[in-house]
Amino acid sequence: MAKAPKQAIEMTAKQAAFVREYLIDLNATQAAIRAGYSVKTAGVIAVELMTKPHVKAAIDAAMAARSEETKIDAAWVLKRLAAEAEADVADIYEPDGALKPLKDWPKIWRQGLVAGMDVEEIEIEGVKMGLIRKVKISDRVRRLELIGKHVNVQAFQENVAVSGVEALADRIARAKAKAGGK
Repeated sequence: MAKAPKQAIEMTAKQAAFVREYLIDLNATQAAIRAGYSVKTAGVIAVELMTKPHVKAAIDAAMAARSEETKIDAAWVLKRLAAEAEADVADIYEPDGALKPLKDWPKIWRQGLVAGMDVEEIEIEGVKMGLIRKVKISDRVRRLELIGKHVNVQAFQENVAVSGVEALADRIARAKAKAGGK
């Protein structure tokens, strides 16, 4: 006799609220609190909710819908990171070394490559002599790390595989036994 198919588990109102709140900042504990769960137990509840297949499926579906709506997906992120990593700082300077007006900068520079600018006015005896403009460039190495992780080049591997631990444990146990016997 064939088994009846499993019925889909319906989410409670709090679980649905958790899914909506999780999409705000991807912080499960804060999402649980905002969804109405106890502050004291929010961390534990968040872990439980993230492991429930129907809640995880709802989060995945909502994230996929958001990516579709915004047209931002992994390929978009990788293209953007690559464009930022390859941007040439010379594009924001005139041939004589002066900083170009902001309106003349390439779009990629205006959209996040600059972390800040300092402008200092030089005065000598009350006479304005010029300006010093310092451009602070955002962390380009971090972009390369993200690209490296995304394309799996192992250049920035965070996990280290350890082998031979069992053999080491056996050797330590034998050494302890030997030392205890004397």
